[in-house]
Amino acid sequence: VHLLVNYPPKVAISKLVNSLKGVSSRKLKQHHPELHKPAYMKDALWSPSYFAGSVGGAPIEVLKRYLEQQDRRH
Repeated sequence: VHLLVNYPPKVAISKLVNSLKGVSSRKLKQHHPELHKPAYMKDALWSPSYFAGSVGGAPIEVLKRYLEQQDRRH
């Protein structure tokens, strides 16, 4: 999953990512109950890791094109 996010610099990236993962996981499980796993199994949709990079100064259209092409390389 690739996301292009513009967020306030005072927000910690770890808090932002954890929030995005938590909200998206809850929403996906609401719409797709089959994603729930029994209590004895790990019920996480996302891995605990992530990568974040900054791209200050790059034109937004260039970044969008780059991200749109990512799934074409696989």
